[in-house]
Amino acid sequence: MRALLVVNPAATTTSARTRDVLIHALASEMKLEAVTTEYRGHARDLGRQAAESADVDLVVALGGDGTVNEVVNGLLHAGPAPERLPGLAVVPGGSTNVFARALGLPNDAVEATGALLDALRDGGERTVGLGLASGTPGTEDEAVPGRWFTFNAGLGFDAGVVGRVEQQRERGRRSTHALYVRQALRQFFGEAHRRHGTITLERPDAEPVSDLVLSIVSNTSPWTFLGNHPMYASPKASFDKGLDVLGLSRMTTTAVARYGTQLLTSSPERGPHGKHAVSLHDLDQFTLHSKVPLPLQMDGDHLGLRTSVTFTGVRRALRVIV
Repeated sequence: MRALLVVNPAATTTSARTRDVLIHALASEMKLEAVTTEYRGHARDLGRQAAESADVDLVVALGGDGTVNEVVNGLLHAGPAPERLPGLAVVPGGSTNVFARALGLPNDAVEATGALLDALRDGGERTVGLGLASGTPGTEDEAVPGRWFTFNAGLGFDAGVVGRVEQQRERGRRSTHALYVRQALRQFFGEAHRRHGTITLERPDAEPVSDLVLSIVSNTSPWTFLGNHPMYASPKASFDKGLDVLGLSRMTTTAVARYGTQLLTSSPERGPHGKHAVSLHDLDQFTLHSKVPLPLQMDGDHLGLRTSVTFTGVRRALRVIV
């Protein structure tokens, strides 16, 4: 097997020595080319080169969810073709590693490498569905190019939290769960529209859902982890189905306390619910419009402000080794 290993040297939970060990372990089982990323978007460029090459059977992403997202967008730059494109394998190296853990991989990079090698020997793979977000035709965002996401996207509050965390990381702060909690509190108290939301969800053959403050789009479940604790915003979300949405129409102090507690105690059987919560399951396509520009995030990457985003759930988009 010919494989390309994309290594993010800034991965927060792997040292240079650990990465060397993992590279040697993988190279013992396959013809491996290892490339270290040098700039933002480099992993995407490497994924695209692998997709256009006839010499690569597998792309291994060693890094966090951001690295995985870039590789996936590179592999799918010309659209999904699971039978033709190289497969994807993930060795988690970030602080949360939601995609890898949702696939059932160990969160430890060494253990995940062992599981990957076992899967390759046993022929273990699955074809997963992914989400695609693009600018909505007829709006000021229609020229925004489409972007794939593996596990989650959000317009509004949660994207604002992601943006605040990125600002702190650019100032040298480490990405920790405490950092996310602090920025979530700051985003809440600074949220201008928490009582009257500006987001409307539109989908074919259904009434619009309006006045949403928060909109979390899930491609799988759990949505994220707080340490080792999984959280289920949309418990029914699956790599084998379309997209799920959790929307909240109010974010008062009382509502946040209620839904925050429900999220922390959520399970595969039940997620946040109540008068101001909207849960939609297995959607093929829908659009989120906002009366004012709001932050957008995908797979934990802040993408700036948007007023309209169209989401598509694409089944059987990519082969992954598990």
